[in-house]
Amino acid sequence: MRERPQTIRPATGKLAVLLPGLGAVATTFIAGVLLARKGLAKPIGSLTQMGTIRLGKRTEDRFPLVHEAVPLASLDDLVFGAWDIFPDNALEVARHAEVLEARHVDAVAAELAQIKPMAGAFYPEYVRRLHGTHVKAARSKAEMVEQVRDDIRGFIQRQGAERAVAIWCGSTEVYIAQGEVHQSIAAFEAGLAADDPSISSAQIYAWACLKERVPFANGAPNLCVDFPAAWQLAREMGVPIAGKDFKTGQTLMKTILAPGLKARSLGLQGWFSTNILGNRDGEVLDDPNSFKTKEVSKLGVLEQILQPPRYPDLYGNIYHKVRIEFYPPRGDAKEGWDNLDIFGWLGYPMQIKVNFLCRDSILAAPIVLDLALLLDLASRASMRGTQEWLSFYFKSPMTAPELYPEHDLFIQSMKLKNTLRWMIGEELITHLGNEYYD
Repeated sequence: MRERPQTIRPATGKLAVLLPGLGAVATTFIAGVLLARKGLAKPIGSLTQMGTIRLGKRTEDRFPLVHEAVPLASLDDLVFGAWDIFPDNALEVARHAEVLEARHVDAVAAELAQIKPMAGAFYPEYVRRLHGTHVKAARSKAEMVEQVRDDIRGFIQRQGAERAVAIWCGSTEVYIAQGEVHQSIAAFEAGLAADDPSISSAQIYAWACLKERVPFANGAPNLCVDFPAAWQLAREMGVPIAGKDFKTGQTLMKTILAPGLKARSLGLQGWFSTNILGNRDGEVLDDPNSFKTKEVSKLGVLEQILQPPRYPDLYGNIYHKVRIEFYPPRGDAKEGWDNLDIFGWLGYPMQIKVNFLCRDSILAAPIVLDLALLLDLASRASMRGTQEWLSFYFKSPMTAPELYPEHDLFIQSMKLKNTLRWMIGEELITHLGNEYYD
């Protein structure tokens, strides 16, 4: 059992935020932080910046902002580095992505233009719809890991940073099942030397980061740090890891609605979900093998929240279907449609329709910020391995091997805030309140 951290090292000096994938999500995140630092916009959606945390009893009236209660790095101390398979700088990418309006991009244009990606570690068989022009060459995947490690050390040195974190913001890779190569550190490193096809580009970045003691979070659904060799290396190197797949649009709605149905013991016959999306992510997911990776991530949510074996009369026969369609005119403005066939008292049928017109990168950017700050906090508190308390941010939360993942957004939120209270020596909150009962 992990004991409460006795000390949390102070967040002094610069924190390098390393982003494999300098696309719409990464540039929206970077621009938003730069704007917030200048007081030109608010980091809406960021729990660490905009959310409060209750400390003590309700009668004490202590509700500080999270970043006031917990020793997080300051936004002023963040420096940004990235890798990408295209050479465009962050300004060019932000303008091309058309997520942010010109008034926001222009206000931080000079800073964005200075952020130029390092050449990507890229094997095209894992993302078949992209053809990179700014990529590394290596004789083996083991050598590729060493090149990424050199990049990390060089960036930290050039920026004068004290420490670093990495958040995968790249595209969804094709579906890869765990194999023998993923079962131990020795097997994985032998696989790197032998160019094992089960080791993808994302795994190369993750392995390099762990070797450099850089905390790593996976924002996509592909196999990356969710296998035994990565868990072992994270423990050995004392590095916190988290994942996977940012919880943004349609799945965010599922983790809000499904717990409500379950709480009221309302039944569910079917849940049909479809999306249209026109950005690079949509183009990548148009490939069936990449879509399978995303589909597995999305389909597991309802199963874990509703627990059909425990509630066979309510959820024992759910028909759950998910579709994603590439539709270029829509760009980053994703639209999701959901149809829920539910039933209530005496089995009478009802329906819920949801039409969520969201902005994918706008929802993902604050997740990147929070994960960077919270993983850095975990590292300074000497926490290592899988950080399940960060499940709040992911579609497919990583857990200890013997545990099922908790998908209920409200349970995830309580777990996250109680972990923060535990880290700083505050009383955990159960909401029992029996001291106020007559």
